[in-house]
Amino acid sequence: MEGIEWDALLPWINVGVMVLSTLLMFVLYLMSSRPAQLEKKIGGVAYKKCGRYRMVASVFELIVIGTYFVYANNPLPLPIPETFPWDSWISVAVALIIGIPAGYVMLRGVLDAGEESMLPRKKGNLFGGIYKKIRHPQAMGELPLWWSLSLFLNSPFLAVYSIIMIPIFIGVALYEEQDLEIRFGKKYTAYKANTGFVIPRGTAPHS
Repeated sequence: MEGIEWDALLPWINVGVMVLSTLLMFVLYLMSSRPAQLEKKIGGVAYKKCGRYRMVASVFELIVIGTYFVYANNPLPLPIPETFPWDSWISVAVALIIGIPAGYVMLRGVLDAGEESMLPRKKGNLFGGIYKKIRHPQAMGELPLWWSLSLFLNSPFLAVYSIIMIPIFIGVALYEEQDLEIRFGKKYTAYKANTGFVIPRGTAPHS
């Protein structure tokens, strides 16, 4: 269309998609974390339904990651620096220093959770592997990766925006724990008492 400067609109459209996708990611992750509560209303199909919510939430998370890359090349015209005040290789080096161990923790959490990582199950054992020390290793690993990505893309704006991920991931983890207490009862209560939230501590009770 004539008169529309798409190059000028793209940064604003991208950030709009970023914010909307972040919100939808958060809401859908919350919805995916309540199978036991939902089961009381709709029965056993609640677990499959929550699994679908989680998959769609993951899609929106990938969209958010995509908007980060678009932003790096199309930043908003704001009165803030577009890049950090040091050489880009320093940002990349710090990104790797943060990202490699964080990625390892997240991957360990995914592998040790097995199917439960994406598909909640009514019966299962969530206390094996890395979960013997940390209740939410996926959140612990994934949170720093947002700053690792922001540094890799050398964007102060993205580093600041990533702060919003703290209440999102912590909020989802806390909400999920309420559901896990319903699913596993006293076993999960004892597990909480002996295991760190995101900082390694203690040993999970035996199955």
